[in-house]
Amino acid sequence: MQRIKKAAVLGSGVMGAGIAAHLANIGIPVLLMDIVPSVLNEDEVKKGLTLEDKSVRNRLATTSIQKLVTQKPAPLTVKENIERIMACNLEDDLHRLSEVDWIIEVVVENLPIKQKVFAEVDKHRKNGSIISSNTSGISVEAMAEGRSEDFRRHFLGTHFFNPPRYLKLLEVIPTKDTKTQVLSFMKRFGEDILGKGVVEAKDTPNFIANRIGTYGLLVTVREMIKGGYSVGEVDSVTGPLIGRPKSATFRTLDVVGLDTFVRVAKNVYDQVEGKEKEVFDVPIFMGEMLENGWFGSKSGQGFYKKEGSSILQLNYETFEYEEKKKLVSASIELAKQSKGINNRLKALVYTDDRVGSLIQSITMPTLLYSAQLLGVITDNILAIDDAMKWGFGWELGPFELWDAIGVRKSIEVMEQRGLEVPVWVKEMVEKGYETFYRNENGKRFFYHFGEYRQMRQSPKVIDLKTYKEVNGVIKKNSGASLIDLGDDVALLEFHSKSNAIGLDIIQMINFAINEVERNYKGLVIGNQGKNFCVGANLGMILMEAQDDNIFEIDLVVKHFQQAMMRMKYSEKPIVVAPFGMTLGGGAELCLPASSIQASSETYMGLVEVGVGLIPGGGGNKELYIKQLNNMPKGADFDLQSVANKVFETIAMAKVSTSAEEARNNQYLDKNDNISVNSDHLLYDAKQRVITLHDEGYQPPVRRKIPVVGETGYATLLLGAQAMYLSGAISDHDLKIAKKLAFVIAGGRVPFGTEVDEQYLLGLEKEAFLSLVVESKSQQRMQHMLVKGKPLRN
Repeated sequence: MQRIKKAAVLGSGVMGAGIAAHLANIGIPVLLMDIVPSVLNEDEVKKGLTLEDKSVRNRLATTSIQKLVTQKPAPLTVKENIERIMACNLEDDLHRLSEVDWIIEVVVENLPIKQKVFAEVDKHRKNGSIISSNTSGISVEAMAEGRSEDFRRHFLGTHFFNPPRYLKLLEVIPTKDTKTQVLSFMKRFGEDILGKGVVEAKDTPNFIANRIGTYGLLVTVREMIKGGYSVGEVDSVTGPLIGRPKSATFRTLDVVGLDTFVRVAKNVYDQVEGKEKEVFDVPIFMGEMLENGWFGSKSGQGFYKKEGSSILQLNYETFEYEEKKKLVSASIELAKQSKGINNRLKALVYTDDRVGSLIQSITMPTLLYSAQLLGVITDNILAIDDAMKWGFGWELGPFELWDAIGVRKSIEVMEQRGLEVPVWVKEMVEKGYETFYRNENGKRFFYHFGEYRQMRQSPKVIDLKTYKEVNGVIKKNSGASLIDLGDDVALLEFHSKSNAIGLDIIQMINFAINEVERNYKGLVIGNQGKNFCVGANLGMILMEAQDDNIFEIDLVVKHFQQAMMRMKYSEKPIVVAPFGMTLGGGAELCLPASSIQASSETYMGLVEVGVGLIPGGGGNKELYIKQLNNMPKGADFDLQSVANKVFETIAMAKVSTSAEEARNNQYLDKNDNISVNSDHLLYDAKQRVITLHDEGYQPPVRRKIPVVGETGYATLLLGAQAMYLSGAISDHDLKIAKKLAFVIAGGRVPFGTEVDEQYLLGLEKEAFLSLVVESKSQQRMQHMLVKGKPLRN
């Protein structure tokens, strides 16, 4: 049975080190290998080292590992994971390849060099170990030529996208000799263990995503030149407006690096003919940018350049930087008002103005190119759509986009423009098949060479939209829906704006607990929005505060506290499944649950001080209790240090940069789990509910809580006072800190006094309400709602 307990990454550049970090994040030890330096650096000379010293021979890998700690965005989910990566070199340590189960080559994109590396790998690997290349487009078949049979049977391409921790796509490219079992294993391992969206690609130039993505970018550049648009104008309409990332076209090129992009484009250019070759011939001005060293972000300038607080755009005709421009038109405003990406695209593509002309001119050729490549780069439209969504961050893949704008209508427009539509697409429409995808009885089908085939999705992928279409909902209101998830498990889904918590959600929490205690094994609280929950409905709180409706706010806080207590002591297990931003009230919702099943990319924190408040829904109490529960049973511990840690976490509004870091911050404990694949999150949470139920779940026993009291309160304030006296925090910051310290300390009681939870909730509510009436707190709330960032007043 194939297993991967240990891996080796050959090549410690940005990509190699990033892959090593990703493996370390999921618990796999890694040997990171690079070449032996031929020259000493200045520091090594000063230390009197020679080229034979191990530290010198491992220098390249060691330096790359050290950079992982400071790199942004962070490749490591927690810094401690670096301990799983060992620096090695490709001369002294090749024999250690016999220790590993997976060898990943990430050396320079040069076929002879790769073949030379693989010849050495073949000598030292153990039979049965998997070998793969992270090449972005060199022939995988060619790399394996001349290698042993066992090597070839266990060799394939595994193309990660950069940065490996964050980008979901993994393209898997088998050769004609790759064992079926090896391919199946790597696809399953990629999804379940690496947490990736896996697509199988054919061994063609740049595989799937880079082939289509590079084509689309070059088409956009050519249309910019042809239509006389500026860099900023193009980016203003090729980002979120059409379902693409905020970086749009040219900001994306700056981030990727123009040198990298041109290399990828040239890889296709060198291997194709005719009109396709013309598109991949990079425009002259880009070559001049390369000569100038204007690669983008890594060189300080590219299509954009920052001067002071201003971002300037490159004028590609004059090579001067100028003020950034945006396209402005009535069609853009109309599209923004359209509901959903499908309607927005339809409105924009068929608009008869400069915006419509640009979007139509870049969209339609890319759709046609994707259709022309079907059967060449992969055998089904699903792989193409998934690759573009997971690798390039498109909201819709090419064929989903085509469905959105209307296949039949778009073909008419394409042919009017003189564009050639692939025969198979025209035949599809002539048969009366108007879309590439269709839904029937809650099942999704895709068009495949003359017929519709059902999409086979992993049972671990739960699509709530489909569940609701097939099974309906048990009950819903404006803020949330209760859904039967099957196997006697219910799910409470939030769908308010930003999934912010208001009375509607609180009501549904109470209804869900009642329903589950009567009829289900347990409850999952989760959703599939952009973020799990950004907190309480801040707009409502501010509006009521400005109208002096403190009674209303008191009522909401009271109901929220009561709902959290009901969750905590429910007879049936409740598992919360956070992901993305899980802030303020979102974090408070997680803390009293029977268990948390967090997505690996969960950014959790009690951030209320940033809007001039403190947590009011029980978050202070629950974080404190969670840390107390983590103390060794029966051992003496410093109660004050626990209070100090909780105070610091909340007062500094610390937000985890991953679920692992949330565990370090004590938001997660031994009862909580992490899902590496975000698509499996709800499935994993459901399984956790079933496990807890089947193990005979019992709610926690309600106990009194020891607090640090008055003396502890004074200790908590010392640090805040010092920061205030040094000018690091304002008068209002100090006022908030005093309120928070009083709540965590448990008020005016002796050190070590054991108090009831309801007593602490009362302190919390009183402090929250006293701050919400403060004008400076209201200013902070207003600033957050308008600007989206905290105000320090």
